[in-house]
Amino acid sequence: MRAPRCTGLAIAQGLKKAGIPSIIFEKHAALFSPGERDWNMGLHWAVPILKSLIPDSASAQLQSVQVDPNTPTTPIDTLAFLNGATGDITNAPEIPNFHRLRRLKLRKLLSKDLDIRWNKRLKDIVFEHDGESVTAVFKDGEHVTGRLVIDADGARSTVRSILLKSEIAASTRLPYSATFVQAKFTSEQAPFLCCFHPLYIAAPHPDGYFAFFGLQDAPEQDEERKTFGNKERLAQVKKKWKGYCEPWKSAFECVPEDQAAWYFDLMVWDPSLAEHNWDNENGRVTLTGDAAHPTAYQRVAAIEKFEAEMEARAGEEIRLSVMNTTMLHDWTKVLGSPVMRSGLSKNK
Repeated sequence: MRAPRCTGLAIAQGLKKAGIPSIIFEKHAALFSPGERDWNMGLHWAVPILKSLIPDSASAQLQSVQVDPNTPTTPIDTLAFLNGATGDITNAPEIPNFHRLRRLKLRKLLSKDLDIRWNKRLKDIVFEHDGESVTAVFKDGEHVTGRLVIDADGARSTVRSILLKSEIAASTRLPYSATFVQAKFTSEQAPFLCCFHPLYIAAPHPDGYFAFFGLQDAPEQDEERKTFGNKERLAQVKKKWKGYCEPWKSAFECVPEDQAAWYFDLMVWDPSLAEHNWDNENGRVTLTGDAAHPTAYQRVAAIEKFEAEMEARAGEEIRLSVMNTTMLHDWTKVLGSPVMRSGLSKNK
């Protein structure tokens, strides 16, 4: 298993639950590296799927890895999409089991009792002549042989580059980029900003922007690209937000000038395209998570059998995410976007 990201860790827990031994190899020295950005992610219709993979003890602790562990998850929540200019609600779908989970906390929870090897950077994969085993070759010279390699190493997957030519394995850059700002607010500022929704709201804007505003961390109750630096990037996003409604308006007025911001391009890779098919070498290697289908974050929702189902499903998800991202940045098409029509329900 490659990489202790949430997808890989959940799969490893599922394998352990099924009595199948596995080893996770991680290129970094720990779950979290100094300077690494943490973020949160939505979990709603997939809650039963995750619980089917992890131990009951971990399922019971999911609330503790929420961005706000003090606020219980309700059976049904409402997620508001605002007109970014006026603040009017454009759509408010009902969402069952709406969780926002801290990535680092979730990784710590999912990594418990797993065999994780650190500082392991993959160099190559060798498919043995017996047709049944595969060997992972690491840059430190170690060779590890097993029955199956599952790559969960994210959008810049090394295994995908090994299985396919580099130009085919490369993600496709979309004509959209994102800047994320994680700021701290005082106890006086936070209540107003959270009154719109305690966890998450989103807003497409008539000027062609899309924004979301959400909680990243609440304390426990018992306690241009090459030329733009952080200062310029923050100034840029603040300028774009001048025309936004509340709570973005107040939030950015409170953000200090030295606040850290993260900027990146949106990219996708569609595994359902014929030229993206990889040889799984008789079921000895596969890709999963962003290694198999990196997608834009504005989404709606036996090895051969797994890959065939995953490629078709992920291909449709990626096409929907690209459509959704495009439409959410075009005010004339916002209300017809998949997320506005279907909310966050599971795709059929």
